[in-house]
Amino acid sequence: MTVLIDTPLWPKHGTVWAHLVSDESIEELQAFAHRVDLPPRAFDLDHYDVPVERYDELVAAGAEPVSPRELVRRLRGSGLRVTPRERRDRAGRTSF
Repeated sequence: MTVLIDTPLWPKHGTVWAHLVSDESIEELQAFAHRVDLPPRAFDLDHYDVPVERYDELVAAGAEPVSPRELVRRLRGSGLRVTPRERRDRAGRTSF
């Protein structure tokens, strides 16, 4: 099991954000997120957005700290990466 968290660098909504991913499966990522009480709204197709305030807690719970570049490299290598194009395509779909 490898859940990764990158360095919080992305400012938005009055805080700074990190990304939490799995290099194994979305199920592994969601199980970890459930265990540490991340809200479902924080999930964004292949990762969770997490505020800097939760960073130390998530590392203590077992998330492996990596650089943003390493996180993307490992996410791509796992085949779980959702590309910007796929993200736009999914956002444009409507369900009936």
